[in-house]
Amino acid sequence: MGFEKDTTFFSGRLKSVGFAVKGALKLITTEHSVMVQSSLAVLMTVAGFYFKIDRYEWMMQILAFGLVLGVESLNTAVEKIADFIHPEYHERIGFIKDIAAGAVMFAALAAMAIGLLIYVPKFG
Repeated sequence: MGFEKDTTFFSGRLKSVGFAVKGALKLITTEHSVMVQSSLAVLMTVAGFYFKIDRYEWMMQILAFGLVLGVESLNTAVEKIADFIHPEYHERIGFIKDIAAGAVMFAALAAMAIGLLIYVPKFG
């Protein structure tokens, strides 16, 4: 069966990377919020090259992308688990999903602040 744990270090890590890539592709191709955020990351990467942002700005921008996409991925996982456990609306499940969505909002606000700090001076 495909669920046996691989105890060898290299092949076990390789399988883990494969599962991670598969999950990332599922997110990017099926979740609209991740599609939008990934598109924004690509757009901001193009902007970074256009405005020739420095190494520190690249680090902050990449950290912001990773933060938003990572938190959005966890939010999606929470939503999918909650919907699987309790498909009908339930007040407590809704509360949990709202909290997870709030975490995405915090990450997105931080990313927007980073973007503004990097790019507003480029227009001044």
